[in-house]
Amino acid sequence: MADAGTAFRPVVVVPVYNHERAIGAMVEAILAHPVPCLLVDDGSDAGCAQVLRTLADRHAARVTLVRLARNQGKGAAVTAGFEAALRGGYTHALQIDADGQHDAGCIPAFLDLARRHPAAMVCGNPVYDASVPRARLIGRYLTHVWVWVHTLSFAVRDSMCGLRVYPLAEAVPVTRASRIGPRMEFDIEILVRLAWRGVRILNIPTPVTYPSDGVSHFRVWRDNLRISWMHTRLFFGMLRRLPILVGRKLA
Repeated sequence: MADAGTAFRPVVVVPVYNHERAIGAMVEAILAHPVPCLLVDDGSDAGCAQVLRTLADRHAARVTLVRLARNQGKGAAVTAGFEAALRGGYTHALQIDADGQHDAGCIPAFLDLARRHPAAMVCGNPVYDASVPRARLIGRYLTHVWVWVHTLSFAVRDSMCGLRVYPLAEAVPVTRASRIGPRMEFDIEILVRLAWRGVRILNIPTPVTYPSDGVSHFRVWRDNLRISWMHTRLFFGMLRRLPILVGRKLA
């Protein structure tokens, strides 16, 4: 577990794949706060890759760029960001999506909560505006129900929000030891696995709008199949851990 006496050194990790129209504004919004930024280019096309290089050069003192040679998925990009953050001596990674869904003005509140509870996972609990597609809300709710089943707990209020703070001392052993799905299923699965390990989950309301650049990388058939298979694996994983989970609830 993280040592509460360890210096708190956060970094903002942004996985990016072809969000060249939104990422500039997102980086500027992040840098309005006194925290460094780590951009992870998930094998973007040439145009976006150039935008990211320009941003990293322009803000060289505060922005680091990591590039994956080919597109591997959001989860793989976030995992690469964790490893780069650890190498940089950071203790916590605040993940925020590149597409402008999340308000970077929430960063201080998330980091303040993480600073006060350094071994906990801080998760965004979305407050949606009228831009959210109704089908997305229904799909998200079904996933949340499955997460409550997998963890035998309501601790995770929203398992898909892309604004969260990871304590790296807790998260990196999970990503190194488990075969977590590398794409859209990552956000869900890592929360379940952290909950299985007894990591405390803290939830904080955060406004969410749908993308400023109109780009979504969610592929309905591919990603829903991946998420369905993930839920199947996690359900059987929960059954193996049932005595521990029940014992924890009774305690």
